[in-house]
Amino acid sequence: MKSRVYFIGVDNQDNRKSINQKFARLIKESKVLDCLQENDRAVFKLHFGEEGNTGFVHPEHIRVAVDAALGQGAQVFLADTNTLYRGKRLNSSEHLKLAYQHGFTKKITNADVIIPNDQRPEEVTSVEINQKFIRQAKVARLFIDAQALIAVSHFKGHILTGFGGALKNVGMGCATRSGKLAQHCNAAPVVYLEKCVGCGECAAVCPVKAVTLVNKKSTVDTAKCIGCASCLAACVTMAMFIDFGAGAQVQFKMVEYSFAVLKHKKGKCGFINFATKINQECDCWGADNPRIAADVGILASIDPVSVDQASLDLVNQSCGEDIFKKVHPQADGSGQLRYAQEIGLGSRDYELIRL
Repeated sequence: MKSRVYFIGVDNQDNRKSINQKFARLIKESKVLDCLQENDRAVFKLHFGEEGNTGFVHPEHIRVAVDAALGQGAQVFLADTNTLYRGKRLNSSEHLKLAYQHGFTKKITNADVIIPNDQRPEEVTSVEINQKFIRQAKVARLFIDAQALIAVSHFKGHILTGFGGALKNVGMGCATRSGKLAQHCNAAPVVYLEKCVGCGECAAVCPVKAVTLVNKKSTVDTAKCIGCASCLAACVTMAMFIDFGAGAQVQFKMVEYSFAVLKHKKGKCGFINFATKINQECDCWGADNPRIAADVGILASIDPVSVDQASLDLVNQSCGEDIFKKVHPQADGSGQLRYAQEIGLGSRDYELIRL
């Protein structure tokens, strides 16, 4: 049976009020929050945006979903985990401050924000999944302990996974820092010396100082590398490159982490993708990056695979080409969808219901 994906169009001319009205209608018609029951402790998995980046879903849009969830009688909080790389989201206190700076206050969203500290053993748990790449997934305990999970994701490009949507928001986003490292650890870049001009941009952006210049050529300490791909994005000559056989494993591990988070939440999850402000790269960048498509709309489903597949299809249809493959020719984003379907997370076969 095809999974249902509900869609409402948004264009670049819509203001915030108009988008909120459309979003409220989508929530009502899709019944995506009907999994929430009285007194359920429900976590909204968000990305609060890196400092200097505005690609995240706006907190006023989140308020629409929070109010709807509260109307169902649920107890709602917003959450994300800390990052591997240096920045304002490296530790819980600074991450929380940044979320507030970006408008995710209780006054605006009507919900508290929780950033778990994975340096505290009581805030971390290990989920046994025994999958092909991951045996035990290290995730923030609050995502496992919550009775329901609603993933609100910004759909955009990504240098390693082709695109990022619900599966990435859950799989990478709910992992502890050690879990993120486990997903990235086989993705250290190689350097094509004949292309390297010794500009040092890759070394400048490396968050763990794994890249240095030796004889005016870049070199990578693979023992230090965390696979974040910042150097790839910074390299203007494409001298830095990922072994995308290993890069594909990032997608598969990410999907297995999604499996870990969703394993015991059947019938208690909803997935909402904002295919707006569709940028070339992840919201983890410390600045806005190029938009690759016009606004398309908002999608909702109880199937994370279908909502990502539909988002991918709609964006590409609006562009008249596979825009994600165009901007990231080295990454096959559909790999995450195929693998997610293979391990039972959902279906790529969907029925699109336009509102």
